[in-house]
Amino acid sequence: MVLIAAQPYDYELPSELQKVALLIIDMQRDFLEPGGFGEALGNDVRHLSAIIPTLKSLLEIFRKRQLPVFHTVEGHQPDLSDCPPSKLRRGNGQLKIGDPGPMGRILILGELGNAIIPELQPMTGEIVISKPGKGAFYQTSLESYLHKQGITHLIITGVTTEVCVQTTMREANDRGFECLLVEDATASYFPEFKESTLEMIRAQGGIVGWTATAANVMQAFGSI
Repeated sequence: MVLIAAQPYDYELPSELQKVALLIIDMQRDFLEPGGFGEALGNDVRHLSAIIPTLKSLLEIFRKRQLPVFHTVEGHQPDLSDCPPSKLRRGNGQLKIGDPGPMGRILILGELGNAIIPELQPMTGEIVISKPGKGAFYQTSLESYLHKQGITHLIITGVTTEVCVQTTMREANDRGFECLLVEDATASYFPEFKESTLEMIRAQGGIVGWTATAANVMQAFGSI
């Protein structure tokens, strides 16, 4: 039995490590890089970019062990046919989904800003899920991929903690996956939102799942 020191209690890895996948959510240039959409909205992107080295170290461990890795990007077709009308209307800013932004059209698949940051570029064999919503299971093939590969445990990372990450983790929990959120490999433009989300996830005996530091996750994988 291999355990990861976590909250609210230790997280048990399955005996078959191929059942564990790393899920990296929305590490997109527009969200993380200076000059992108996130910064154009007035956000401090340094809160998000600070997790890149930690996440890269986790990714290297999964690649070294040839364990499953999934990436997601939030984005829409150029004609916006997959964008819910309520999402398209939401917000009162000058820039909306589909508008020209600092790195191309905002949240449009294939645009420069919609690309995953260079430091975490997917490798051959790593699946990239394009998602039209906040959660990675809504109108995507993620669940099908996970079941086909026999994956039961998800190590969840990415941005932003309180929106796409939390939504995905709740969706995964409802589908029976055992989920652990890596505390220092997730981030929000609003640090207090991140801390509140971590508390909610692990409350009441892990009602949604577990949280742990990257150091504890890497230590556990290093012991196998």
